[in-house]
Amino acid sequence: VQLVDSGGGSVQAGGSLTLSCAASGNIFRPNDMGWYRQPPGSGPGSGRELVAITPTGGITKYADSVKGRFTISRDNAQNTVELQMSGLKPGDTAIYYCYFRHRSTADWGRGTQVTVSS
Repeated sequence: VQLVDSGGGSVQAGGSLTLSCAASGNIFRPNDMGWYRQPPGSGPGSGRELVAITPTGGITKYADSVKGRFTISRDNAQNTVELQMSGLKPGDTAIYYCYFRHRSTADWGRGTQVTVSS
């Protein structure tokens, strides 16, 4: 599965951004779609933390640090997932990666940078 993630940028604390991800290829269901992030200073391939994930017809899960501020949504017909982020904090600064998983196979987007200044 190929994932194209976009929508990052630079905002001031308290601002909002919406990240988008489009999946293409052999998309089987059920699957999980969501977002992870890698804060600055962590090495490549490590340090990614769950932000939000939404399974097909399942219960959405959020990291405690973003609950009440971020909202994830998916469109199964379009194979897309969005992350609406509001009340952004400097601690949200990271590279955000779109994530897709079917059974034991996981795929990642290239990542989109989100920078929040105080």
